[in-house]
Amino acid sequence: MSEPASGGCQCGAVRFRADRLGGAAICHCRMCQKAFGGFFGPLVTGDGVVWTRGQPSYFASSNKFRRGFCSACGTPLTYERIGGAADGSVELAIGALDDPGRAPPSRQVNFGSHVPFFADLAALPVRASEDAAWIAAQGIVTRQHPDHDTASWPPPEESLHG
Repeated sequence: MSEPASGGCQCGAVRFRADRLGGAAICHCRMCQKAFGGFFGPLVTGDGVVWTRGQPSYFASSNKFRRGFCSACGTPLTYERIGGAADGSVELAIGALDDPGRAPPSRQVNFGSHVPFFADLAALPVRASEDAAWIAAQGIVTRQHPDHDTASWPPPEESLHG
C-alpha cells in the first residue's frame, strides 16, 4: 500500500491526498459507532496527508482525540490525536478513499464493544443491488462527488437539479 491515495467527502468540499497508506482496521468502540453512524469505524493510517480542497471541521470526541468531518455534508474523514501523532500520521476513514478497496482491514480493535449481531451480518440474505440503469429509471440524480479529484467545486448548479 505504498502508492499515494486520494479521497474526500461525499459532496466534494473537502479532498485529501496521502503519500502512503498503512495498516487498516475496524474499530468497534462506541465512539466510532456514533461517529460513523454505523456498526464500527473503518480506519486506515495515512502518512503525509495533505488537504487538497477545503479543510475538515473537528469534534474533540475525548480529551486526547478529535474527529475530522466535512461541515457541509457530514462525511467522517479522520480520527487523530489532538496535537498530532508523533509520526505525523492521520487515521483516515476508509470509506472516504476514492478506492476503499485499497485498504482492506487486517484487524479488529475494541471488539468488546461490538454490536451483538455483528458476527451474523455475513449470513444475511443478499438482495440484488440497484444498478445505474435502475437508478436512472427512477429519476434519481446523484449529488455525490465523483471518486477522483476535480478541477473545481462546487459543481455547476444545473448538475444539482437533474
